[in-house]
Amino acid sequence: MTVFRRDGLRAAAAGVCLVALFGAVGCGADTAPADADRSGAIQAALDDVVRGGFPGAQAVFTTDAGDRTVTAGLGDIATGAPFPVDARVRIGSNTKTFVATVVLQLVAEGKIELDAPLERYLPGMVHGNGNEGNRITVRNLLQHTSGLPEYLAGGDPELRAERGTAQLEVNTEAVRWRRYDPAELVRLAMTMPPQFEPGARSVYTNTNYILLGMLIQQTTGRTASAEITTRIIEPLGLRDTGFPVAGATGISGPHPVGYQEIGGARVDFTDLDPSWADTAGAMIATGSDLNRFFRALLDGKLLPAAQLDEMRRTVPFDRMPEAGYGLGLIHLPTSCGKEVWGHGGSIPGFETRNGVTADGLAVTITVNQLPTSEENAELVQRAFDAAVCSG
Repeated sequence: MTVFRRDGLRAAAAGVCLVALFGAVGCGADTAPADADRSGAIQAALDDVVRGGFPGAQAVFTTDAGDRTVTAGLGDIATGAPFPVDARVRIGSNTKTFVATVVLQLVAEGKIELDAPLERYLPGMVHGNGNEGNRITVRNLLQHTSGLPEYLAGGDPELRAERGTAQLEVNTEAVRWRRYDPAELVRLAMTMPPQFEPGARSVYTNTNYILLGMLIQQTTGRTASAEITTRIIEPLGLRDTGFPVAGATGISGPHPVGYQEIGGARVDFTDLDPSWADTAGAMIATGSDLNRFFRALLDGKLLPAAQLDEMRRTVPFDRMPEAGYGLGLIHLPTSCGKEVWGHGGSIPGFETRNGVTADGLAVTITVNQLPTSEENAELVQRAFDAAVCSG
């Protein structure tokens, strides 16, 4: 077991997020009773995760008082090292919430209309095989109700995912080092027919958020990465958060090894070119930075009330029958009935589950290997549930 605590919030840090150095971390035994109870409950849940087959797991709690971290298992099997404190990891689809926040900021500024057709902003980009950009709105993209095909569903025999997730199942090594362009990913999607009529239902589809990244660039004249940096990362002082620069394949700073099971063997998959995920899932962050971002978002520090209300208007979606998907934000079910909003993300090497309760407790759970079965996935979900319900 490892428990660390940092009191207070970080000061805003200028400069490039992914190369900033970490500050000092205080470790001690000054654990309050409520913190001790929570740490004990989550420690047991994380231990179950590791016994269930994951190399390691980490939980980060954030409140007004600061951050608390609990770990189990190993961050590096070869050396026996645990997850480092403030571990930087690939956060997968949590990237979508950053993208959605910028889009909604642009809506608030009058530069984008939620219910305008995509064709107005990206003419000719969505076309072919029954896909029509003039029938799909910005809201449809944000809420996965566009009906667009999933570019990971077979447009490229090397780039394919299991059940529409970000878990590559074929030719993983071939994709690992390849550089993809967002327009190329959209073209892959356009080789397939729509999944359903726009607005008919919500099916989680990464193509939607690739297009939203392109929409940000078309609207602002700057990349989505640059807009996320100046609009979210720098104002909040998220010094360990950002998009990898073009061509970067590693994770700078303290990080665990990310593993992927390939052909029944566990492989070090930390390094890869995440361009195939782009604005659907390429970002890197720490658990504490993720918590700080989601707390600020839900506290109304990043969006006006009208846009935050739109973000929290949910529909049922295919990935989590008991949850609801808003505009890049998920209303998450809990066993204790607590109100929790968050997202979560998966990418080869890492899975994160995260959310914020109504009383401001933010939790991020990270494992350094994707689940290999429904039973594995349930263990991670139980750890997250224990974390948000034990406070």
